[in-house]
Amino acid sequence: DGGKDENVFDIQQGVAIVLAVKRPSTALRPSTQPTPRRGVGAQLPSPVEGEGQGVRASATVRHAHLWGTRQHKYETLASHSSDSTQWTDLQPSAPFYLFVPQDIYLREEYDQGWKLTELMPTNNVGFVTARDRFVIDFDEKQLRKRIEEFRATEEYIPTHEIESKYGVKNTSSWNIRKARARVRANPAWEHDFTKCLYRPFDLRHIYYSLDLLERPVYQIQSHMLVGINIGLICPRRIETGGNWNHIFCSPTLVDHVSVSLKSVDYVFPLYLYTTAESTEGTMFAQRETTRTPNLAPAFIEAFSAKLGMTFVPDGRGDLQKTFGPEDVFHYAYALFHSPTYRTRYAEFLKMDFPRLPLTSNKQLFTALAAFGAQLVALHLLQAPTLDSVITTYPVDGSNAVESVRFAPSPAQRGRVGVGVGDIYINATQYFGSVPADVWAFKVGGYQVCEKWLKDRKGRTLSGDDIDHYQRIVVALRETIRLMNEIDSAIPQWPIA
Repeated sequence: DGGKDENVFDIQQGVAIVLAVKRPSTALRPSTQPTPRRGVGAQLPSPVEGEGQGVRASATVRHAHLWGTRQHKYETLASHSSDSTQWTDLQPSAPFYLFVPQDIYLREEYDQGWKLTELMPTNNVGFVTARDRFVIDFDEKQLRKRIEEFRATEEYIPTHEIESKYGVKNTSSWNIRKARARVRANPAWEHDFTKCLYRPFDLRHIYYSLDLLERPVYQIQSHMLVGINIGLICPRRIETGGNWNHIFCSPTLVDHVSVSLKSVDYVFPLYLYTTAESTEGTMFAQRETTRTPNLAPAFIEAFSAKLGMTFVPDGRGDLQKTFGPEDVFHYAYALFHSPTYRTRYAEFLKMDFPRLPLTSNKQLFTALAAFGAQLVALHLLQAPTLDSVITTYPVDGSNAVESVRFAPSPAQRGRVGVGVGDIYINATQYFGSVPADVWAFKVGGYQVCEKWLKDRKGRTLSGDDIDHYQRIVVALRETIRLMNEIDSAIPQWPIA
């Protein structure tokens, strides 16, 4: 009814009360054996067809939801029994056999789309360092200093000093002395300094060495290190209590929780890079790098037939007779940002990778590809509109991030439905005129405006940091606008 829903226990997780009855199964127990002893208060159902003949009876699953305050739930549970509860009969189906009500027809509609892993078959999880504070930093100079000390000889800087100073320790799968020796012996060690997407809109410096990361997942991350690329970021499933907004993109390496707070993020690179040596036409070996789209041939064939266009294997098409991998990426990115898509298929999106519905409408495909391209430019902070900031930073001071809070702007105080507010980073300094919906906007498990600043608590914002944050605010405002325009551009659901 829109009221408050409270947990009956002081924990974050949701609570389910399960009443289960196990029938005597002749498939497991001969019918000549005595009936098992009944539990206290249990009521075994009457025999069903098939029992006593070596056939196991099918299960019956019923479901009911109880919403409201903690007190309301206590009262309802005290005054009702399983007999007086209004149950909904369920028919759990493959592959998940969920014990919750589902719209069967909507599920069939959703399943017509292409599962993300089917259309972009080369994918894997983001990297895991197991030592973020050592190999990742806001400041490249500080990171470089640490690595230089790490690769120093034992006589110059003993291992116990590295352990004490930086908190790195041996694990069951990693030895610090051996790792130091390998990094020291690597003549190309400086090539391992690069950038990664650590959190939404938060690129950081990383020393991406296979000798230092716990799980570098090089087989997928390598495609983000060569040439120009972009990766789609998405987890397989999300925590059931959240809304599905777990999609983002990156041109760099990707951390395993760059979008999801509790789930593991997967990376889907748009292009796959391969390098081969060739001596053709020359007496010296040459290394040649090529790229191919990470799109399944069956998907390309199906979408080409549906659109009546020819697929070009690189870049974009003219969207009249041809389309390319980047058009597909942008089309998918736009659809995954549709508010209606997210609410219509909310239950299914929580369980597995999203599915992409295909359209035969060239005009719709072109419009969504254009929207997706704009969203990608915003999320990579490359859109020209980001220079037109909408916020202020009016108070001089230390620029130190001490605490982060959102407060209604003076003109908005006392009003219902705050339109804009100020984001304070300490007692006196703040980013002013921030739209309330931008402050609340989430990418995956992170409230972006809050998370970016909280991760910098105890640090002093530079001029570039302040500019960067103001550009994030514009990017989120434009994202909200484009999401609504995407919905307006889609004439009907299911998409035809």
